[in-house]
Amino acid sequence: MKVFVVGANGQIGKLLVEFLKESADHNVRAMLRKQEQAKEFETKGIETAIASLEGSVEDIASAAKGCDAVVFAAGSGGQTGLDKTLLVDLDGAVKTVEAAEQAGIDRFIMISALQAHNRENWSETIKPYYVAKHYADRALLQSSLNYTIIRPGGLLNEQGTGKIMVAENLGSGTIPRIDVARTILACLNEERTFKKSFDLLSGDTEVAEALKSL
Repeated sequence: MKVFVVGANGQIGKLLVEFLKESADHNVRAMLRKQEQAKEFETKGIETAIASLEGSVEDIASAAKGCDAVVFAAGSGGQTGLDKTLLVDLDGAVKTVEAAEQAGIDRFIMISALQAHNRENWSETIKPYYVAKHYADRALLQSSLNYTIIRPGGLLNEQGTGKIMVAENLGSGTIPRIDVARTILACLNEERTFKKSFDLLSGDTEVAEALKSL
């Protein structure tokens, strides 16, 4: 399976691209905004495509053409304003959903946020971010795509354990970014994750086994 990673230069995206590159089952194409970023990936033998989430649906679809799955792992980041939250986390995600449909790519994995589906549980300090995630997820749910929506808790830059817990609703908690990337990789071909949305936290169960509980 050739996987088109949107947000490949982000923290989760970079980890996922490395996992895909090393995988015997998958190939990867990294979507990047700038040619300078592409050079770094290409020196590692990673295929790239230049496109912007603030560009057109057609540009994203063209960049993804020929891939079998799309992973949306992009984010505007905590240092940008609310305009970028709207343009990247919401509109960029919706454009990518539309681009996947346009390119004839059925499989789509969205990285959302813990409890994005439950308005009453949104953090007041980053509520606009939750609004963006909520409606981006809703656009995917209403699409024709074979989706999986992963809603991780607070993201950590730790080594990770490869052990997680997944459920429709989980309380507050955290998870290392590398374990989120491991979960995305495992979801690609795991049929129990097809047409499913779930919260994701660190836990006591190996990733592949945890996903079988969905």
